[in-house]
Amino acid sequence: MTNRSTIFYIVRHGETDGNVKHIQQGQMDFPLNENGVNQAIKRAQDLKKIHFDHAYSSDLIRAHKTAAIIALEHDLVVTTTQALRERNYGKFEGISTDDYTQEINTLFEKWHGLAESEWLQHRVNETVETGEEVVSRALLFLREIAVGHPGKTILTVCHGGVMRDLLVHLGWAKQAELRRYAIKNTGYFILETDGVDFFVKDTVGIEKKK
Repeated sequence: MTNRSTIFYIVRHGETDGNVKHIQQGQMDFPLNENGVNQAIKRAQDLKKIHFDHAYSSDLIRAHKTAAIIALEHDLVVTTTQALRERNYGKFEGISTDDYTQEINTLFEKWHGLAESEWLQHRVNETVETGEEVVSRALLFLREIAVGHPGKTILTVCHGGVMRDLLVHLGWAKQAELRRYAIKNTGYFILETDGVDFFVKDTVGIEKKK
């Protein structure tokens, strides 16, 4: 990579009541709760010395609000995009994982038990987006931004599922190492790219399962 490489700080949104209640939020629009706002404020302070040139986020309010809080420290306006939305979980959205039926649990257990090569391609249900589809839309967006802003540092706020799929796709972790809660609210990773290749440079608040 060169000094014309683009650096992305890929940040997960702050906590929502959906997170607290273990609800499969997907593309439902849950706002940050009080703790989530405080998490975003703390992350904004942590990243205060980073010179961000631009700020982008998913258009879902939990991501947009987190980005807006962080971007305020840098006098940036956040541009939103559907490309960074959480995975569409279809008919499973709005249901707490604590209330999953045995049938639903079996579907997800089958998915998580797949070989690495199949995991991103598998469709849990006809209403659910695949990891491959999530990665495709997210990487297309990141490439477009990188090509348009070479050598810049970009704040990018999205969702845990999107981040996990990207990290698995890029070879930073196996899917079994990034199960639920591995990526903390406002956890982030630093991604460097020339618009073609992507490299994970560092992570904060992301714990691989041993």
